[in-house]
Amino acid sequence: MNIANPQLPDLQGRPDIERLVNAFYEVVRKDELLGFIFDEVARTNWETHLPRMYAFWETVLFRTGGFTGNPVAAHAKLVPQTEMGRTQFDRWLLLFRQTVDSLFSGPNADHIKNCAQDMANVLFSRINGVPDPRFDPARLTPEQRARYAKYRAEQPA
Repeated sequence: MNIANPQLPDLQGRPDIERLVNAFYEVVRKDELLGFIFDEVARTNWETHLPRMYAFWETVLFRTGGFTGNPVAAHAKLVPQTEMGRTQFDRWLLLFRQTVDSLFSGPNADHIKNCAQDMANVLFSRINGVPDPRFDPARLTPEQRARYAKYRAEQPA
C-alpha cells in the first residue's frame, strides 16, 4: 500500500476500470520480460482480451462485471511454451501496482492492488504446482489442517 495521493481519484466504476486496464496493458506490451508472452506466445487477441479484463477487474472490485472464465487454465496452457515463473508474476504485479498508483488513489485502488497480489500468487502457485506463498502450515489450527488435508485429497493429481 502506498501513501494516498489526494490529487488522484479513486476507482469508482467501469470507466475507471477500462482506463486502468488499457494503461496497464499498454505498459505490459512494451515490457521486455512480459510483452512477448502476450503478443508472441499467447498471441492475445486484444479486441476480445481487453473487454474480458474489464469484466474481470470490475467483478473483482465491484462485483458487477459479470466475468466468467478460468484464469488458471488460460495461464496454465502457456507453461509448456514459455517461462511462467515467479520473476514473470512479480514483474506483472509491479507493473500493475505502478499503473494503479499513477492513475488512482484511495481504498478501491488499494483493494485492487491487494486483489492483484492474491491473483498473482494463486495463478503462480496453481500453474507451477507449488504451494501458495501466502500459505504457512505452521500457523494452521488442527481444524484448519484437517480441512486443508481434506481439500488436498479431493484435488486431482
